[in-house]
Amino acid sequence: IILDRMLPHLDGMSLLKLLRSSNITTPVLFLTALGSLEDRVQGLESGGDDYLVKPFAFSELYARVHSLARRAPLNKENIETKIKCADLEMDLIERSVRRAGQLIELQPTEFRLLEYLLKNAGRIVTRTMLLETVWDFHFDPKTNVVETHISRLRAKIDRGFATEIIKTIRGAGYKIDA
Repeated sequence: IILDRMLPHLDGMSLLKLLRSSNITTPVLFLTALGSLEDRVQGLESGGDDYLVKPFAFSELYARVHSLARRAPLNKENIETKIKCADLEMDLIERSVRRAGQLIELQPTEFRLLEYLLKNAGRIVTRTMLLETVWDFHFDPKTNVVETHISRLRAKIDRGFATEIIKTIRGAGYKIDA
């Protein structure tokens, strides 16, 4: 993570403290115009792994980022490979979905759609969010592509089961309860 100390609505050190308190251990390099000795010490003591003052040479930034990447151990425990919600389980490595242990065959777009909904479980996901993320549309194509895929997905993951996974929030979007 490359972080500036002077963000529009929040101090970079406050953001870093929030990240660290959430057990996010990704290396952080401060890249900022605040370059006094006191500023650099504060940045490093707040949890920063490196500190580079503007203006800077791109080659130095590149070298520092690579140095941090070499030193940062890959924490495999923090890599999310399975997403679960109730009796539905998605394996991101195998690209498989199971409900109550039963394998459910999904098309690639259906898989991406369900993955996005699961990663945002507990939140309302709008039609626009789905168009931008799943279909990479940055405009509304005025079609029912989202509704059609949600309907197909529901038919596959809800048919034959007592509870419905994907809820429609009228006038807002869709939600999977966490």
